[in-house]
Amino acid sequence: MAETVLVTGGTGYIAGWCLAGLLQQGYDVRTSLRSLAKEPALRAALSGQGIDHTRLTCFAADLTRDEGWSAAMAGCDYVLHVASPLGLDAPQHLEDMVAPARDGTLRVLRAATHAGVRRVVMTSAATVATPPLQSPDSLSDESVWFDPNETHVTPYRHAKRQAERAAWDFMHKQTGPTTLTTVLPGAVFGPIMSADTLGSVQVIARLLQGRAKGNPRLGFEVVDVRDLAALHIRAMTASAAAGQRLLGVGQFLWMAEISQILRDHLGDAANKVPSRNIPDWLLRLLARFDPLLRGLTPNLGRQHRHTAEKARVMLGWQPRPSSETLIDCANSLIAHKVV
Repeated sequence: MAETVLVTGGTGYIAGWCLAGLLQQGYDVRTSLRSLAKEPALRAALSGQGIDHTRLTCFAADLTRDEGWSAAMAGCDYVLHVASPLGLDAPQHLEDMVAPARDGTLRVLRAATHAGVRRVVMTSAATVATPPLQSPDSLSDESVWFDPNETHVTPYRHAKRQAERAAWDFMHKQTGPTTLTTVLPGAVFGPIMSADTLGSVQVIARLLQGRAKGNPRLGFEVVDVRDLAALHIRAMTASAAAGQRLLGVGQFLWMAEISQILRDHLGDAANKVPSRNIPDWLLRLLARFDPLLRGLTPNLGRQHRHTAEKARVMLGWQPRPSSETLIDCANSLIAHKVV
C-alpha cells in the first residue's frame, strides 16, 4: 500500500514540483488549497509536465484558519509544509508577514502531531542561517541563526526565522511519534509549471523583460526548484534527517553573472537583459517606488555563502549546475509567454 503525503499550498512554485516528484515516485498525494477553484489549474499544470495526477487529492485548507486541516492530515504518513509568504513585496507592517508564516506553521504542526504523522518537512530559508550584516563574509552552516535584533532585517527574514523557531519550540514539547526536519533553500529558480506561479522566478522575468535597467550589487545562492523538491522528499524518509536543519543551496552568483549567463545562452531572447551595473545609491532611490527592490536593498554588496555539505553527505543530494537552472528557467518563462 502506497504511503500518503500532504503538501501544503499546492499551487505554490516549490510545492508544485514537490507534487510532481511525489506522484512520479508512486505516493498517494494530497495537497491543501485555499480554494478548490484552483484545482483544475493545478491539475492542468501537472499534466503539462507529463505528470499523472490521478493519485492526487485536493483539500480546502487555509493557513489562516483551522478548518480543513484535520481532514487533510487524517491517515497521512508525511507532510511537506511548503506554503508560506514569499516576501518579494515588502508589507507595510512586519506582523503582516510574520503572523501568517508563524501561525500557519503552528496550525499545520498541531494537525500533523494530532494525526500521528511520522515526519513534517518544513521549508525555511537559508537567510535564517545567515550571520549579521556587519560580520565578515564567511561560510555558514545549519548551526547559525541570525540575530532578530540585527538592523535592516527584512520582514521576509523575520517571518522565516520566527516560523522556524516556533516550529522547533513546538516540536521540542511533543512526546508523540512525529519528527521535524527543516530545509533552508537559497534563491529558488528553475522551470515554472504555469504563468500563474512565478515565485522567486520574478527576478529572472524582470531581467528578460527589460524591467531591470542595470545589474545591482546583489547576489543569490541559486538552487534549482527540481533539486529542492528532491531534497524535501529525501529528507522526508531518511531516518538520519529527523530533527535536522538542512541547507539547500548551490553556487553564489552576482546579478551581473546571472545576466551574463542569460546573454551567453539565449541569443535574441536576452536582448533586454542589462549588461551595465548600477550603483548602490541608484538602487536605493528606485527602491522607494518598487517593493521588490525595497526588500533586497539590505543585501547590497553581501555575499551570502552557506554550505550544503550536510545534505550532500547525509542524503546524497547533488544539485545541478546553476547555469543549467537559469537557462531552463528562462526558456520556461519564454515557453509560458511570461516574457
